[in-house]
Amino acid sequence: MEEPLDVAQMRARTSAKWRAFPPDVIPAWIAEMDVALAEPIAAALHDAVRRSDTGYRWPGDLPDALAQFASQRWGWQVDPQHVLLLPDVITCMRQSIEALTEPGAGIVINPPVYPPFFSTIAQAGRRVVEVPLVADAAGRLALDLPGIERAFAMPEVGGYLLCNPHNPTGAVLPREALERISHAAQATGVVVIADEIHAPLAYPGVQHVPYLTVAPPTAPAVSLLSASKGWNLAGLKCAQVVAGSPACMERLQERIPMEAQFTTGHFGVLASIAAYREGIDWLDATVLDLQANARLLAGLIDRQLPGVRYQVPDASYLAWLDLRALGLGDDPSAVILEQARVALSAGPTFGSPGEGFARLNFGTSPQTLQAIVARMSVLT
Repeated sequence: MEEPLDVAQMRARTSAKWRAFPPDVIPAWIAEMDVALAEPIAAALHDAVRRSDTGYRWPGDLPDALAQFASQRWGWQVDPQHVLLLPDVITCMRQSIEALTEPGAGIVINPPVYPPFFSTIAQAGRRVVEVPLVADAAGRLALDLPGIERAFAMPEVGGYLLCNPHNPTGAVLPREALERISHAAQATGVVVIADEIHAPLAYPGVQHVPYLTVAPPTAPAVSLLSASKGWNLAGLKCAQVVAGSPACMERLQERIPMEAQFTTGHFGVLASIAAYREGIDWLDATVLDLQANARLLAGLIDRQLPGVRYQVPDASYLAWLDLRALGLGDDPSAVILEQARVALSAGPTFGSPGEGFARLNFGTSPQTLQAIVARMSVLT
């Protein structure tokens, strides 16, 4: 991977990250990385443009490419016949909820969690059932497994949106926790929809365990995946739903409209094939850089932001910052934007447990990360 790009280089981009705020703001909010595109992906897209290959998407080799990557990365044997394409994981989430659960059903989530979990459940005509994260013995936020089991036993609960690796904490669940969730789901008939979009970004020494590798082969469960986070391809609109059983796949095919499937981007398909097959070296180098940035951020916070609490994540480029000691109110990101000119994701949008918190994207250059913390230090 090339060196992460600095702020001056990034300002030439026209994506949401770089256009939502004035030029004097350093953006560290939305989940885009400040990196150059992997060369195999760039080559695939340039080749498509040269062919004027800009039509509607076709799955092509993508299910096989995903299966090959999953086998090599996680030891997960994905049946390519159980892979369905949709434009993004939020669409995968909504379509899976509507296809696999009943209208009005309760859907369990674990706040603080990715904000679209709340809105997507509501838009699908289901109800949010919150089982917030709790602090474990080491003080890290973790799943409340007894609370999840109690929620699954509620007659109105029909589904569970699992976020692993977790957004915003970056925690990767151990196999034992996933097995316990699977047992509870089997006992109660709850459908598990596992958002695993950040899985390619698990750090060295951290083993991501796909949910479908612990669920029984007949379980009503799906995994939601995409190359968009691992290879920085969000704008190309391509994600994958992997069904846990033939019956589950049949139900998805029956209930997810074809027009939803055809909103997947053709360039997204081509880029994803290149990522899964030829982008592994780039991914591995990027993950090492992200892990280094995660540790750098911990040191910067210790030295320059006394009172701020942050646990180095297991995966990805998101830092969940406990800013309550600074006395910046329920939404510290608003004060940080106004006074430090740094844009973070607002903690309260991740649910009420996010009050006093903010999410910081450290998928940037070390120099930019240092500048972000230096700016924030004026508030201490």
